[in-house]
Amino acid sequence: MRAGFERSADLGAALALVREFGARTVIFDVEPLVAGWDSGQEALDEGVARVVAGALGIPGLLVACFSTNSARRPRAVPDGRGVRVVWLALAGKPLRLAPYRSFPCPGIVVGDQVATDGLLARRLGYRFVHYCPRLDAVPAGPRLMSGLGRLVRPLVFTRRP
Repeated sequence: MRAGFERSADLGAALALVREFGARTVIFDVEPLVAGWDSGQEALDEGVARVVAGALGIPGLLVACFSTNSARRPRAVPDGRGVRVVWLALAGKPLRLAPYRSFPCPGIVVGDQVATDGLLARRLGYRFVHYCPRLDAVPAGPRLMSGLGRLVRPLVFTRRP
């Protein structure tokens, strides 16, 4: 799989792209796909369970990784029933690659920030699914990173015909 760029407005569409491209690894950004930035522990635990349940139905998927630059952690990582489920807190995206090196290719990164998640995908040679939900309130930090991502995207990913 070549590095590429796709858009998705929801988890179901993102998982459909993972299936379509035959990914063996998928790396999910945590906020806001799994749980909102300011959400509590229960929302995080429910979000992780929801995403893992959706990923289990993807043929050939071997690794589902949750990667966040925050310190958040779920109470427990759900059993992936044949899919290795990995949680990476304080991941250092997009600079640190070592935690991802053992994951099988091809892979996809699903995240909301081109400047972190997209660059991570590019550096790993993975496809990037830009998660673009309609959100009412986005904290200042992610809003600023989104603006930076709009500047970076043309340099990192070419537009689809």
